[in-house]
Amino acid sequence: MPTLPDSSPRWLPGLNGSTVVRLLETVQDLIVISLCMGLFSFMVMQLRQMFLSLLPPLNFPEVTADILFLLILVELFRLLIIYLQEHRISIGVAVEVSIVSVLREIIVHGVLETPWVQVVASCLFLTVLGALLVVRAWIPPTFDGVDPEQWVSRRHRLRFAQDLPTLATPPVGTTSDERPSP
Repeated sequence: MPTLPDSSPRWLPGLNGSTVVRLLETVQDLIVISLCMGLFSFMVMQLRQMFLSLLPPLNFPEVTADILFLLILVELFRLLIIYLQEHRISIGVAVEVSIVSVLREIIVHGVLETPWVQVVASCLFLTVLGALLVVRAWIPPTFDGVDPEQWVSRRHRLRFAQDLPTLATPPVGTTSDERPSP
């Protein structure tokens, strides 16, 4: 019988694979929490800067850039919160952050002052990101009770169990005449 990863001799006594994985996930969660706190404090500083830029004389491009940058930071914060809740990166939110970032750069620098090659590249990039959002809407969610790794693991275990010679009983649904010879 094959040994399970938790009882593998490569782990120290009293330390198994699931303990190490849980410890690493906890450390990763702490890193993401510290990123959330840092991003939140940066958003507060950026909000202060935005309100200061609203004082006369009003510089409209700077105010617009600050507002759009704050929206990008909010979306990144939302992405980190989703990661903490579900331990996955939301493709939709990541694409939305990318779209807002590209649009911010186009708005801040102005379409007329931007070289035409960069405008065409931005348009193509936005088209691809929009297509990703549409495709993502058509794909069924994979994390609502479906664990692809578990499904693949179960399939491999079944295949491994079929490869082992069974001497005592035939597989379910077969007679002893249908059982393959070892």
